[in-house]
Amino acid sequence: MLINRITGKLVTGNLYFMKLWQKDKNVSAEVEKFTVGNDRDLDLYLAPFDVLGSLAHIKMLQSVGLLSKEEMDKLVIELKNIYKATLSEDFKLDEGVEDIHSQIEVLLTQKLGDAGKKIHSARSRNDQVLLDLKLFLRSEIEKTVISTKDFFDLLIQQSEKYKEDLLPGYTHLQLAMPSSFGLWFGAYAESLVDDLITLRAAYQIVNKNPLGSAAGYGSSFPINRRMTTELLGFDDLNYNVVYAQMGRGKSERIVASSLANIAATLSKLSMDATLFLNQNFDFISFPEELTTGSSIMPHKKNPDVFELIRSHCNRIQALPNEIMLMTTNLPSGYHRDLQLLKEHLIPSFTDLRNCLQMAGLMLSNISVKKNILEDEKYKFIFSVEEVNKLVLNGMSFRDAYKQIGADIESGDFKYNTKVAHTHEGSIGNLQNDQVTKMMNTVMQQFNFEKVNSALQQLIG
Repeated sequence: MLINRITGKLVTGNLYFMKLWQKDKNVSAEVEKFTVGNDRDLDLYLAPFDVLGSLAHIKMLQSVGLLSKEEMDKLVIELKNIYKATLSEDFKLDEGVEDIHSQIEVLLTQKLGDAGKKIHSARSRNDQVLLDLKLFLRSEIEKTVISTKDFFDLLIQQSEKYKEDLLPGYTHLQLAMPSSFGLWFGAYAESLVDDLITLRAAYQIVNKNPLGSAAGYGSSFPINRRMTTELLGFDDLNYNVVYAQMGRGKSERIVASSLANIAATLSKLSMDATLFLNQNFDFISFPEELTTGSSIMPHKKNPDVFELIRSHCNRIQALPNEIMLMTTNLPSGYHRDLQLLKEHLIPSFTDLRNCLQMAGLMLSNISVKKNILEDEKYKFIFSVEEVNKLVLNGMSFRDAYKQIGADIESGDFKYNTKVAHTHEGSIGNLQNDQVTKMMNTVMQQFNFEKVNSALQQLIG
């Protein structure tokens, strides 16, 4: 008899989960509850990908003689039926089933008997989970890339629309030099290009097949790992089976870092928007229905959407550090610590895409104040323009700087609000076509068509 010395309660051996690894001993209910945690719920995200992996795996098993053609054909039919079921919101794990791998095997065994049990040959739950995660991450990266590109297109559109509208530029939150809404929107558009470059690198790492690494030391069966790689549309495979397992945690951290880059761009943009909406700035406005009010101050139009985007995105920026700390100093091989990596990473994709969508809603309905820099309080923002005019007339920059500085100090500063910046990437030459060209190049490098074609053949 086991007793929990903290609660004083009897620890029972009642076992309510079906386990692939179960022998003749029951695990205590307390241990069971603690070790399973939220995994059953998170497995629902992985369900369709587990089926895809099994479809590729059984075709490979048949090719090396571990399944008959008749067994494989029956399994393919049932797995395709299960795949359709996993796409429904009603799909759940049965009570008493530990995880998605067990659930699928139970469903197959109920329909096909012993043939259903054969799908686990030459693989482990370790490489099953690895594969499911990589297929899931690959799919979520594609959705996130598409959402990011949509937001990029909006930023470029708004940059062109408002390229003639000037606003103050700041350094140290002090007035600096003239900027424009064209520059402001365009800056965040180009930032997303670099963000997707890092997401492309993460995609390359994710898009390698770990199936066949089993528990991290391979299999004595004559499996064909290249075949499953091609069936699942991977670019390549994780060749070394030990490294395939070591890649768990590393892949998640790299993906989280790339998501954090997009989140950082959105967070900074949101901070700008909250400042620009502030009455002391008064650069932009939004329809009343996109802002919120106060329970006691009838004049308030609060930028709650941008504030929440900022907070959601700051939390996503913390995710790589969380994953790094959870995996620091783990030796090679599988460890149960890795199970917890899914809890915040899996929802982060949806959170980030929601933030992109809401930022798009706000910026689609933005109103920009005209002639901001005509206000005399911004006059010193043109000091560099006046210095440059003197330089163009032959004065050295140092002397011109001193002269304009002296004029400011004496109250004799004269200025003109017209600006003529023509070099690449400046107010008068945004280069949005070149930024768009860079984005299109990055988009083509993902080559989602290859993956989608392979998966369509697998389930078609």
